[in-house]
Amino acid sequence: MIKEDNVLNHSSFEIGIYTLGDIVPDPHTGKVISAQQRLTEIVDAAKLADEAGLDIFGLGEHHRLDYAVSATPVVLAAIAQVTKQIKLTSATTVLSTVDPVRLFEDFSTLDLLSNGRAEVIAGRGAFVESFPLFGYDVNEYDDLFEENIDLFLKLNEQEKISWNGRFRSALQNAEIAPRPVQKQLPLWVGVGGSPESAERAGRFGVGMALAILGGDPNRFKPLVDIYRKEGIEAGHNLNDLKVGVTGHTFIAETTEQAKDEYYPYYSNYWEYVNSQRGMSTRMSRADFEQMSSPDTALFVGSSQQIIEKILYQHELFGHQRFIAQMDIGGIPFAKVAKNIERLATEVAPVIRRELSK
Repeated sequence: MIKEDNVLNHSSFEIGIYTLGDIVPDPHTGKVISAQQRLTEIVDAAKLADEAGLDIFGLGEHHRLDYAVSATPVVLAAIAQVTKQIKLTSATTVLSTVDPVRLFEDFSTLDLLSNGRAEVIAGRGAFVESFPLFGYDVNEYDDLFEENIDLFLKLNEQEKISWNGRFRSALQNAEIAPRPVQKQLPLWVGVGGSPESAERAGRFGVGMALAILGGDPNRFKPLVDIYRKEGIEAGHNLNDLKVGVTGHTFIAETTEQAKDEYYPYYSNYWEYVNSQRGMSTRMSRADFEQMSSPDTALFVGSSQQIIEKILYQHELFGHQRFIAQMDIGGIPFAKVAKNIERLATEVAPVIRRELSK
C-alpha cells in the first residue's frame, strides 16, 4: 500500500481550466458563434484565468468544423503573449497522429515564448478524424502512441539524436531545435478509463491526467493504483508520478441554481457529441439530477459543493492538480468568465489552504 504522504507535496496543488473549443448552438437562442469569435474568447478566458491566479490553462485539439482549435501550439503561443504566470498545456495532443519532432519543436518554441510555461498532455482524443487526415491507420493507435511517446522523451533529453523506428523516417545525428527554457518539457498522458493507458503512463514515468466526466469517482481509483505501481516497478521516483483530474464544471451561488443554469448546456453538449457518434439520445432532467448528485464526479454546484468534491477525490487519488472544463454546449462567455472568477476566488483558496495543513 502506498501512503499518500509519500506521494504529494500538498502545498503544490494546482488548479486551472481547459477548453476543447467546441462550436455548438446556444440551446436558448440557437445562435452559433464563429470560429474567430471562439478563438478570441478562448484567449480572453486564458487571460482572465492568469489574472485571477489560476495555475494552468489547457487547450484541446480537434480537426473538425465544429471545433475551433486544430493548431494548439499556435493558439497557446498567442495566449503566452497576454499572460504572465499560468502554465500552458495541450489537452490533449493526439500523439498517435503527430510527428514527435514537430511536436517537440512547437512546444519548445512555446516554452521560449512563455518563459518556461509549456506542457504537453498526450492522448487519443474523443474522435479519430486525425488518423485519415494525416495518413495513419487508427488500428495502429497503440503502436503509434508507444513509438511516438518513446521518441518524444528521447528528444526531451538530447540535443542531437540518432533514432530508428517503424512509423517515421530515421534520425541520424539530427539537431533538435530550439531547446526549451525548462530542462525538459513536462509530459502527461490523458487517461479515460483504460488500465492499459494508466500502465503506459506509469511505465514511461510521465504524469497521468484522468478525464473523469461523471459517475462514481471511486471507479478511477484502480487506475491511479496501476499507474503508481507500474511507475515504481519501472524505477521511477514516486514523487515524480503526478496525477491530475479533469472534469466538466459549473459553479453558481447555490447548487440548485448551478443545476438549473447548467442543465440546458450540458444536455445540449452531450446530445451534439452523441449525434456525431451516430446516437440520438437526449439527457432528461432526471438523468442530469442523478449525474450531478453530491457523490458523483460531475463538478456542478455551489463553490462549497465543488470544494467538497475536489477534497473527496483528493482523499481517493492524492492528486496534484485539478483542471475544470467550463465552456461546453454553447455556454455564453459571460457565464464562463463568472465561473473562472468563482473557481479562482471561492474554490481555489480553500482547496490550497486545506491541502497545505
